[in-house]
Amino acid sequence: MSIPTFIFLILLLHLLFASQPCHLILTSAADGRWQLLQTSIGISAMHMQLLRNDRVVIFDRTDFGKSNLSLPNGKCRNDLTEGALKVDCSAHSVEYDVSSNKFRALMVQTNVWCSSGAITPDGKLVQTGGFNDGERRVRVFSPCSSRDCDWQEIPNGLAARRWYATNHILPDGRLIIVGGRRQFNYEFSPKNIAANTFNLPFLLETNDKGEENNLYPFVFLSVDGNLFIFANNRAILLDYVKNKVVKTYPTIPGGDPRSYPSTGSAVLLPLKNLKMADLQAEVLVCGGAPKGSFAQALRGNFIRALKTCARITITDPNPKWVTETMPLARVMGDMILLPNGKVLLINGAGSGSAGWELGQNPILSPVLYWPDKKIGSRFKTQNPTTIPRMYHSSATLLRDGRVLVGGSNPHAFYNFTSVLFPTELSLEAFSPAYLDSKFNDLRPKIITPKSMSGIRYNKRTNIQVVITGKVAENLVSATMLAPAFNTHSFSMNQRLLVLGNDKVTTCGNSAYNIEVTTPRTHNLAPPGFYLLFVVHQNIPSQGIWVKLR
Repeated sequence: MSIPTFIFLILLLHLLFASQPCHLILTSAADGRWQLLQTSIGISAMHMQLLRNDRVVIFDRTDFGKSNLSLPNGKCRNDLTEGALKVDCSAHSVEYDVSSNKFRALMVQTNVWCSSGAITPDGKLVQTGGFNDGERRVRVFSPCSSRDCDWQEIPNGLAARRWYATNHILPDGRLIIVGGRRQFNYEFSPKNIAANTFNLPFLLETNDKGEENNLYPFVFLSVDGNLFIFANNRAILLDYVKNKVVKTYPTIPGGDPRSYPSTGSAVLLPLKNLKMADLQAEVLVCGGAPKGSFAQALRGNFIRALKTCARITITDPNPKWVTETMPLARVMGDMILLPNGKVLLINGAGSGSAGWELGQNPILSPVLYWPDKKIGSRFKTQNPTTIPRMYHSSATLLRDGRVLVGGSNPHAFYNFTSVLFPTELSLEAFSPAYLDSKFNDLRPKIITPKSMSGIRYNKRTNIQVVITGKVAENLVSATMLAPAFNTHSFSMNQRLLVLGNDKVTTCGNSAYNIEVTTPRTHNLAPPGFYLLFVVHQNIPSQGIWVKLR
């Protein structure tokens, strides 16, 4: 090779590398894998909930016309509300079977658009509110092994109209329904104990004129039994029994809104050290849109989303927000707790706000957040999807550790052509790196108890697992996860409890017995069904269902 040719090649390589984004060179390879499960389930997944039989109930809304999935056996629904088909023979809800990767049509009777839900202690999905004829409805879906179970509806099951409200399961098994459009109050379901609404002035105080910015408030049950409620850019601790605010938290740094339509997301970080008398509870709020973004987006000006997270210890006598910077600005993102205690940020846009046609620049790459690392080193960008998940997307954790992702319909109707972000009917699964086969020898397999076993409060419990590789006993832990109802970038009732391990005993043939202590109070873990995992060196087992009672 001549010297001029060699010099030319060196210059060419230099130019090639110089033209690449710096992060491709300076960071390690991204993690996570994507799998397309269904190109179309016939509806767009605006809401989803995992049930104890490993099926996911998914639903959209009823007032836009036909979906792409017919109801079975010639069923049709009559609808007299404005904008809806008078006779609609298409489905607006499905049940997705995770194990078989199949789905079937379900029939909702009234409009479930922008509603809320929770799993009750007996494992039923209780879903509340919606729009027009659905705004005061309560709907119940009971898991079953047959293909016959379907939605049951309770007319006037709510005391007030609930649209864009938030639900949370309470220590006594009831549901509390907080807020909603033009509802500055809360109520309970069922109504057999308290049938009325209870005023909550905080929701009126956080309502921005013309934008609201306080819908779908972030609600978490704190370890003392009170409710942490975040709306717009600030939060309170509410004694819902006495209807009394017992603590007011400082405004989030910067003062920008994080609630719908300036939609960020939030999680209650994993609850640990459960035997301690003074338990700590932390909330993490990420993303959102600067104040005024909604109004600007209506004018075609899409402001960059917020790039910050804010974290606060809600049990601290003098709580203060601590801010962190994400790798990617994100609005309309979801935050999913993983079995190993990490947080996955997924879906959303890089600019604009929630609302019809109001988001731009899809964020295709999830980001993993490590709560226990030092600030400044907690985020890691994951491998991207190819499918934009914009307004009206959803995500939920599955028992096998994957994250189910669906939805995205930023249009008033289903629109598949001549738009920037077509209505999306597909389902995908994101597999975090802990599912890679190279970790199989570290991955626990739960032998006992069997799935669907019952466990009681504050009891020593034995979990037997098989781990074929070398075991680090101090890095073995059990976790319990409450299945969440996901819609509009918030997973209601999402809760992860770290049981740790009291003792690990070798049983031979790669078997180990792990002794743990279950949560001691209903305030820590409301009764009901949880996914139980064993985690070894950050690698979780598949979960099993247990019923805490």
